Amino acid sequence: MASRPGAPAAPELVLETARGCTSISPGRTYHVGRDPLCEICLDDARVSWHHAVLRPDGDHWTVEDEGSTNGTWADGHRVREWSVGPGSELRFGSAEDGPRAVLLGAAPERTPARPSSVTGPALTGSFHTPASVRPLLARTVRIGRAPDNDLVVDDLVVSRRHAELRPLPDGTYEIADLASHNGTYLNGVPVDRAPVADGDIVGIGHSAFCVFGDQLQEYVDTGEVSLEVQDLAVAVDRGRKVLLDHVSFPVGAKCLLAVVGPSGAGKSTLLGALTGLRPADQGTVLYDGRDLYRDYAELRSRIGLVPQDDILHAQLTVRRALTYAAELRFPQDTATAERRARVDEVIRELGLGQRADQPIHSLSGGQRKRVSVALELLTKPSLLFLDEPTSGLDPGMDRSVMNMLRGLADDGRTVIVVTHSVLSLEVCDRLLVLAPGGRVAYFGPPGETLGFFGFGEWPEAFEAFENQQGRDWAGEYRSSTLYRKYVQLPGLPPVEGGAPAGPAGFAAAPPKAQSWGAQLSTLVRRYAAALGADRTFLAIMVALPFVMGAMARALAGHSLTRETAVNALLILCVGGVLTGAANAVRELVKERTIYQRERAVGLSRSAYLMSKVVVLGAVTVAQAVVLTLVALLGVQTNAPGGKGVFLSPLVEITIAVALLSFTAMMLGLLVSALVRKEEVTMPLLVLLAIVQVVFCGALLQLDGVPVIEQLAWLVPSRWALGAMAATIDLGAIVPGKSTDDPLFAHSAGVWLLDVGMLVALSVLFGVLVARLLRRHEPAIMRK
Repeated sequence: MASRPGAPAAPELVLETARGCTSISPGRTYHVGRDPLCEICLDDARVSWHHAVLRPDGDHWTVEDEGSTNGTWADGHRVREWSVGPGSELRFGSAEDGPRAVLLGAAPERTPARPSSVTGPALTGSFHTPASVRPLLARTVRIGRAPDNDLVVDDLVVSRRHAELRPLPDGTYEIADLASHNGTYLNGVPVDRAPVADGDIVGIGHSAFCVFGDQLQEYVDTGEVSLEVQDLAVAVDRGRKVLLDHVSFPVGAKCLLAVVGPSGAGKSTLLGALTGLRPADQGTVLYDGRDLYRDYAELRSRIGLVPQDDILHAQLTVRRALTYAAELRFPQDTATAERRARVDEVIRELGLGQRADQPIHSLSGGQRKRVSVALELLTKPSLLFLDEPTSGLDPGMDRSVMNMLRGLADDGRTVIVVTHSVLSLEVCDRLLVLAPGGRVAYFGPPGETLGFFGFGEWPEAFEAFENQQGRDWAGEYRSSTLYRKYVQLPGLPPVEGGAPAGPAGFAAAPPKAQSWGAQLSTLVRRYAAALGADRTFLAIMVALPFVMGAMARALAGHSLTRETAVNALLILCVGGVLTGAANAVRELVKERTIYQRERAVGLSRSAYLMSKVVVLGAVTVAQAVVLTLVALLGVQTNAPGGKGVFLSPLVEITIAVALLSFTAMMLGLLVSALVRKEEVTMPLLVLLAIVQVVFCGALLQLDGVPVIEQLAWLVPSRWALGAMAATIDLGAIVPGKSTDDPLFAHSAGVWLLDVGMLVALSVLFGVLVARLLRRHEPAIMRK
């Protein structure tokens, strides 16, 4: 009960427990219990989930037992309601050895606040008590993972020699990044070198450091963090359609929260806003008191996200896939043994030991979801989000996955799961129900949900959402005691209009975990391993050039004559286009979910694209060489004087077919980046082949035909056929109007133009692919 205006206020006290000291102010009520959402959480089996309440009552404090099983004691007496103050001793669950709390007198003098010019975030939640305090002594302090640092941080996302805190002549300090791979942050902003004022927060990995006078205080993010969602709103179509309507709720440490609601209620939009991938137009997301959008560059490594689709290459084994993921996410100076140890640790934690050397595609749906979770746990995130993890699973697997998430929360993480399934909601601590229009219809314990709505079964509730669209679900909840109890927590700062978010609210893009070259090396090896494990792809890759080459050989006979030359070259063009485009046309769209997640944690867009170009390019060029040799080795080309323009006819034709195949591969990547679904790639591949045949110049006269001739400039087979025709002087072998084409002339300039245009088209398609990839990235990564 709050005190009356003008009445004496209860004194400000310090509550001392085994976990540390907590300042308690008369402006709020403090709940005691095992519930992670309690302000005073006691992890003891004798303590009830909601055990007691400590509240200000006029000029004193009152402790009230909430009907606990084992009782509350104050100063040696079991109490139902008791006045307490400085010097009072409280015990919960047992008078002799239950968890003990002592109320101390006036709160100790606070650490001086930082200057008003500093806008960095305050340390709250899991950062209450420093893990270590050390004197600075006006000397340089080197921070890193290696044992020879002055301050050793045992965290794999920290480089061996990460940063230095250096004294300045005026008695202050500066932080200098030592070319670390995951960056050094000052008040959430990545810096290379910057002065540090008292109270500023230097972020390195999961640790934060504060300078106070001549002391350096270290705070470690242990994973037990809270999340406060304040007034999130998202609208599209210039505000005409609302996806989230001022959503607010708190999530405590070690809490498992499920988000449910009918289709179109804004669950995916909320997930994007909470993870920072698609920021809200209005409102704030506080990660343990820190603005997630502002400090996203630093905090993004502490957030794990498991999308609905698998985020691993299914052809690889569990251990191999996790090993490649660890290479991409940990710094380059992480030893192989360190990465292997972390991979083995998460495999054991998720119960995948017996499946570690099994291909992912052979696992059950629930086991594949465990592997996706294992990937996210590599970097020890404090917040773990999952989007429909039980979609498509049978009831048994559904319960298994939810029990796994319950265990992850109990181990010291905050877990938020978006789901359509209501089979296992009882394992969750809190349930958020979104009504159509993105409004909060309920937030609280799962067991009280149906009773609040007045239904006996979940299908009835979802039918009501659909049939009673005019009902003010959000208004009913806001006027309920549940809203005041679970959302309007006493002492929670009121939401005042929410600050604008969105991409402009981000401080800076997060740095990459590795150098560009190291990422490329890992991506190339991973992609080559995935392709090598795909037996269907290998069979097609080997068979296609032999089949197309044999067809061209049958048409060519022993020599390229008037009757066979055009058809043989046409088959070579078709074969080159099919081998190249077929290799690439599915590769980007089928990995889109993987790319989006890895890009969000620092993957280089250009390194990803280049890995495709390198691996697929090598395969495609090898196929083109086989295709040409099978088709023309030993065949008389009838080139003038038996020579090509520069080299032998066979070599020049091989170069032309190889460049055509490579360019067609880049065109296939362009199609793959453009489409939204993998199913449409095969019809488009057929269309590509038809366009290449029509516009290559073998069937129709293109020279001098307005518009058609200009369109053909963008068709790779047009230039490849021109290069091959120039090599053998097709106009001389097959005289006629159809072969009287300037691009077929047997001259060095024409041949170089044809080949150069293939190279230019490859570059053009590559630039377009990179631009299209950008569309599928989180807003922060588009900077």
